[in-house]
Amino acid sequence: MKMRNAKFAIGDVVRHRIFPFRGVVFDVDPEFANTEEWWNAIPAEIRPNKDQPFYHLFAENDESEYVAYVSEQNLVADDSGQPLRHPQVRALMVPADRGYQWKVEAIHLH
Repeated sequence: MKMRNAKFAIGDVVRHRIFPFRGVVFDVDPEFANTEEWWNAIPAEIRPNKDQPFYHLFAENDESEYVAYVSEQNLVADDSGQPLRHPQVRALMVPADRGYQWKVEAIHLH
């Protein structure tokens, strides 16, 4: 598999291309690193390739906050400037020039 550089970095605010949620990146896998069960649960017609970066997000939609795992092809930058309400973002990160950054005390926990 060909390694690609990640388009997004930790702290970037992104939104899903198809589904109505957004989030902040808190970790990046250079390629798919989840279970086959998770992979197979994605409908085949929208299942992304494994050989691209996948992002761990503190995500939220209109109803809830959660952690999401999303392929790069399904993310776009969210430049709305709207803060995230996700409790883990507030607990572990602070606003920065380009989204968020880890709080100093959170770096020691990560």
